[in-house]
Amino acid sequence: MPADASPAHPHAGDPVFDLHVGGKMETVSTVALTGPDELSLAYTPGVARVCEAIAADPSMAQHYTWVPNTVAIVTDGTAVLGLGDIGPAAAMPVMEGKAVLFKQFGGVDGVPICLDTTDTEEIIETVARLAPSFGGINLEDISAPRCFEIENRLKAMLDIPVFHDDQHGTAVVVLAALTNSLRLTGRDPATTRIVISGAGAAGVAVARILIEAGVRDIAVTDRQGVLNSRRTDLTQVKSGLARLTADGLDRHGSLADVMHGADVYIGVSGGTVPEEVVASMADDAIVFGLANPHPEVHPDVAHRYARVVATGRSDFPNQINNVLAFPGIFRGAFDVHATAITEGMKLAAATALADLVGDDLAEDLVIPSPFDPRVGPAVASAVSAAARADGVARS
Repeated sequence: MPADASPAHPHAGDPVFDLHVGGKMETVSTVALTGPDELSLAYTPGVARVCEAIAADPSMAQHYTWVPNTVAIVTDGTAVLGLGDIGPAAAMPVMEGKAVLFKQFGGVDGVPICLDTTDTEEIIETVARLAPSFGGINLEDISAPRCFEIENRLKAMLDIPVFHDDQHGTAVVVLAALTNSLRLTGRDPATTRIVISGAGAAGVAVARILIEAGVRDIAVTDRQGVLNSRRTDLTQVKSGLARLTADGLDRHGSLADVMHGADVYIGVSGGTVPEEVVASMADDAIVFGLANPHPEVHPDVAHRYARVVATGRSDFPNQINNVLAFPGIFRGAFDVHATAITEGMKLAAATALADLVGDDLAEDLVIPSPFDPRVGPAVASAVSAAARADGVARS
């Protein structure tokens, strides 16, 4: 134990734990409270006038509260990072981190909410009851397949954006990076063969957004092999995905079977792909090994056979990082008081990200850095425009 540690702080001296002492965020007032006059305006009796105005016209909350710029970051702690089901208390550091990223990169206020239940009905009911306090709901680290039902039902119930970032944030950034990778390698999305390893939240969303973007040849695999309707062990979500992907192509078998000759591998599953399987891919292959902290294909291995390599890590080029997407997506949705986040808004976000690379496109630069100051504004502007085009903007 370090010299400055104590039973209450056993990890003192560890820079990661030292940064987390007391949490990573706080509430800060936007108004001065230096005397009785200001107190009477910010609280009683002045605040009562604002309350009465909102009671008479609820839309006034969009102007006189923080609600329209605030997102609830909701988890049950069942699928946290690569750690799995660690529970709501242990999930809080990640939710705090998410709130900090929302503020830093999108100017959006985030409130972490860790729910002590894994029951689908209880989660939906709780979030619906909390919804009047927020301009949007960001679902986070909720395990599949419950995450699909929770998101879909909340979207149907609420008139504010509901967004499961593990699905759609990942999908948006993958599409942006893949768009530039295909451009670099001279491929057409309609004729590119893609293998997605992992049929959880991220894998399903990545497959769906690629289909929306014009990709026609996708095989999605789980631990038992390719999703196709020959199998009798598929969930409803996986069955639907099989019909959209492998069924029409008669793809079946193992990951190794469909990797032979494939142009693109996208890993969102963990585990390790044997080197000989990677070697069987097409020339100028594209390999995205996105598991963290251990990519499904280590970059050193991938570079022996692939022209473009991406990971989820910050210590290798081409980081597929959701922070490129979700702050700007919510910023753009909030700027036009959107009632939802549509497929068109997600595609617009991906296009905006891809376009930022521009003439700098290279094997080690197919996606911009999260610290590129253009990212948040570009995504937000594209999302706002798409919201108007899709008819979900209220201003």
